[in-house]
Amino acid sequence: MKKTDASVEALVEDRLSDLKPADLNDVEKQSVITLAMKVLSIKHRAGRVLSKPDETRDFLRLRLADYRNEVFGCLFVDNRHRIIAVRELFQGTIDGASVYPRVVVQQAMEVNAAAVVFFHNHPSGVAEPSHADEAITRRLKDALALVDVRVLDHFVVSAGESVSFAERGLL
Repeated sequence: MKKTDASVEALVEDRLSDLKPADLNDVEKQSVITLAMKVLSIKHRAGRVLSKPDETRDFLRLRLADYRNEVFGCLFVDNRHRIIAVRELFQGTIDGASVYPRVVVQQAMEVNAAAVVFFHNHPSGVAEPSHADEAITRRLKDALALVDVRVLDHFVVSAGESVSFAERGLL
């Protein structure tokens, strides 16, 4: 019986499905993380379309999970939601980062973005957005609206979870 492309693809997917973190040593775990980042970076390289929020969520969780300090950044996209650039713009402390709307607007204009997705991590491990997170998102949205740049989402990320402002109706 001839295998179809779908059955071959299913076999490929199954190569790693039985793997458990406890089965790996520290070097192997780091190799898996590195490989996952490479795969997700390909999916989030310039020119790719942001079509699946879960892929973006996974990309951001892997990218930010090990950060000990808060980092705020943007995914800049064109009017078809193709990625132009991914930039970490602000570094903070263990419980906050100063975010300046002027810098975000400058960066969006520099890359000629039509829209943005904000992201930042919570090193505490709790991805629940704070009132300050909601306030800065509103300020950024208002500032970017002045130059016709739309805000598509804001992800708050921790190692174990992430929260989407769009899914929560906060945008």
